[in-house]
Amino acid sequence: MTASDAGPTMVLVLAVAVLVGCGVILLLERSLTRILLGVILLGNGVNLLILLGGRSGGAPVVGTGPVDEMSDPLPQAMVLTAIVITFGFTAFLLAVAYRSWYLTGDDEVPDDLEDRQIIRRAGRNEAGAVDHGGEGPNGDPEQVDPEPARRRLRRGRGDGPR
Repeated sequence: MTASDAGPTMVLVLAVAVLVGCGVILLLERSLTRILLGVILLGNGVNLLILLGGRSGGAPVVGTGPVDEMSDPLPQAMVLTAIVITFGFTAFLLAVAYRSWYLTGDDEVPDDLEDRQIIRRAGRNEAGAVDHGGEGPNGDPEQVDPEPARRRLRRGRGDGPR
């Protein structure tokens, strides 16, 4: 912040932009290590942005100076809370990346079946909810919710399901 309390300097605003931009780019990668670094950079950028939103001044302790010259303690408390949350999320992602590396030998996030189906449909220019039968929503058993199946509860008897 500047000494005249005119707001944040351009260097701090650019630092926030670079941290958030690099964090978002890293979050879009397939490697859990890069996702972890993206979460860390994004968290630090947002924390710096929250601090820039606060008023600069003296320590927010009653009796140390005039009240109108004290800094706003709310952004500081929010950043401390965000640091703890980011640390916990970072530890969780680090454990997931280590477990993935331990089981598979790399930390790449694999495609799941839904992703592959969406890619195949996009390649064929096929819509996801097309009614291929042509009978409409009332005559199509896939489009109408069936009644719940009734089950027999067998308690106390030794026979299992057949």
